[in-house]
Amino acid sequence: MNFDRKNILSKVGSMRQAASIRRAVLDDGKGRGMRIIDVDNGSGLRFTVYPDRGMDIGEASFCGTPLAWLPAEPGNPESYDPAGINWLRSWGGGLLTGCGLLNVGGPCEAGGEAHGLHGRLSHIPASQVNSSAEWSDDHTYNLSVSGKVSQSRVFGEHLQLTRTISCIAGINTITIEDSVENCGFSPQPFMLLYHMNFGWPLVNENSFISAPDHHVLPQGETAAKGLAQWDKMSPPLPGFAEEVFYHDIPVDADGMSAISLINPDTKIRLTVACRKAELPFIVQWKQMGQREYVLGLEPGNCIPENQNGNRDKGLLKMIAPGEKIDHKVTVTLEKLD
Repeated sequence: MNFDRKNILSKVGSMRQAASIRRAVLDDGKGRGMRIIDVDNGSGLRFTVYPDRGMDIGEASFCGTPLAWLPAEPGNPESYDPAGINWLRSWGGGLLTGCGLLNVGGPCEAGGEAHGLHGRLSHIPASQVNSSAEWSDDHTYNLSVSGKVSQSRVFGEHLQLTRTISCIAGINTITIEDSVENCGFSPQPFMLLYHMNFGWPLVNENSFISAPDHHVLPQGETAAKGLAQWDKMSPPLPGFAEEVFYHDIPVDADGMSAISLINPDTKIRLTVACRKAELPFIVQWKQMGQREYVLGLEPGNCIPENQNGNRDKGLLKMIAPGEKIDHKVTVTLEKLD
């Protein structure tokens, strides 16, 4: 579609006819009461932002093809159980789940506190939630959603994530820009993983991963056995044990590292890219199980081996009082010939 302002506005009653943002509230099930924001960029890309789940992205599609793995209905923040691995009881998958800000990976005891699986970020409601759909010039119609997510407690951390999720009408890229600030007066551990989950029909037995030549490190013996096939998918398999790989991908001229999932059947290429200076790792989660059929491509400033595991390996980041760290991740969709 030609998104020329004069051309478009001469043919539509309002821009909602061409590209739009719609805000609503769920009224049933585990997610009852959750705010949702639907974004439609007018050229086949649609996705839903969850302000009450840390500004995550849930459902997403491209030209009618679902992109995200949706294993369950997402739970509202009140359903969150931080103990052990009970994070999984209220997790609904989706295109993007934020993990952190003090723990990524399995449960652990650290800093005199029990940290559950993948931390609290995804279950914290955002404040100052805003949405905008407007022309920035005669050829650019911007759609954006923003909000602030604060993880804090008395006598503990005070970390604030400010997130803007945006796209441009006619251009099939989602841009996620985050700023994390330590608003407290003591240094804090800082862990952040963009848990991106892709499912059928984008993921099928003919899908494969493409990336520049780089080093791939398996996490543990199970992944080591599957290392030769890290880039290939399979049909759903009974009893499949998940495999996790760590990718060290070189940067392009803009300082971005990129990895792509390609499906020759749906003729879709999906590319995840991140600014490597702040997000040096891309974690691959390969789960080819029946009903648990998902591929994760997950930029992060850490690996998913919890706070203690990252500390032991010298990988744990700290954020100083008053320090602010910016991050950038993009998801780009292309139709192949």
